[in-house]
Amino acid sequence: MATYYIGANDEHGQNPFTAGKRTPVMPYLNVPFYENQFNRPAKIKFLQACLRNGYSVYDVKPELNDLSVARRVSRINSQRLTLLVTFGYNAFGSGNSFNSARGISVFYSAQNPRQSDSRALAEEIYEQLVNNTQQSGRGVSALADVGVLQSVNCPSALAEPGYMTNFAEAKLMLDPDYQTEVAEETCRGVCMYLAQNYLPRNNLSVYPVLRTGSQGNFVYLAQYLLTQYGYSLAVDGVFGANTANAVTAFQNANLLQADGIIGQNTWRTLLVLPPRPTLRTGSRNVYVTYLQQKLTSKLYPTGNADGIFGSATQNAVREFQSENGLTADGIVGPLTWEAVSQIGGGRPLPQ
Repeated sequence: MATYYIGANDEHGQNPFTAGKRTPVMPYLNVPFYENQFNRPAKIKFLQACLRNGYSVYDVKPELNDLSVARRVSRINSQRLTLLVTFGYNAFGSGNSFNSARGISVFYSAQNPRQSDSRALAEEIYEQLVNNTQQSGRGVSALADVGVLQSVNCPSALAEPGYMTNFAEAKLMLDPDYQTEVAEETCRGVCMYLAQNYLPRNNLSVYPVLRTGSQGNFVYLAQYLLTQYGYSLAVDGVFGANTANAVTAFQNANLLQADGIIGQNTWRTLLVLPPRPTLRTGSRNVYVTYLQQKLTSKLYPTGNADGIFGSATQNAVREFQSENGLTADGIVGPLTWEAVSQIGGGRPLPQ
């Protein structure tokens, strides 16, 4: 499978956010969610899924800022990719208020030189997204005069798994589990298109033990995850001294055995998989970051998702517990984890 070279592109940008590509102001938080706050993490998680499944990967736009279509197309066409997937999020109307437009769409271009392959890729991705998420489907469609879709020299599809102008789907944009779900089902669709088996993310048995001297896709994946948590190291697929140091630092920060070896417990924590630890004021780890992201997506303000369980996070937990029939003690145990880990839901649109 290493002969397959998969590219991923995220529409629009951050720092600064691309003007206009946002939800209406989200109640309770009093800020909009910007499109690239979904597109970029979904793209990154898709690349990670592709690495786990044995593919070589190419990030078209590692920069946070937006880039011109011409620059993206030039990069893509220089790589001789097997295929390209772009992540976006849809909108309808003026963008200043919520409406009822909803659902998943996947697009291709009839102007792409690999038009029939692009359509087949889009159809496989769409099937997996619609069958394996809770969102409704709007279908696979051809778009005209869309630069990246039509101008690249490989099969290309654009996935838009929701509407920024639909209140329920707008909340999903910042839900880390929905980002992961979209990324994984898109990767599953790529596997179906390429007639390859798909390795599921949550099956820890597929992850090998890694240590100094290890090489290959799972080292790339571990390095990619570590860089997402802020550790500085080269993502080169070689487990050298810098990677071992980053692993040890990550283990120390998350109360794991700090041996510099990535076994099942370290993989579980890198992936933020259950069982999840009890959290309370003073907790600091990746599970706190995940909790903060989940609460924010449900419109409970926690401040920055910084992995530190402070007073703002405690207040958000108590509000969530109180509004969801739980004991409002500010401690995240099994019942609170079960409730907060659900995809979607959260506070209603005020009347």
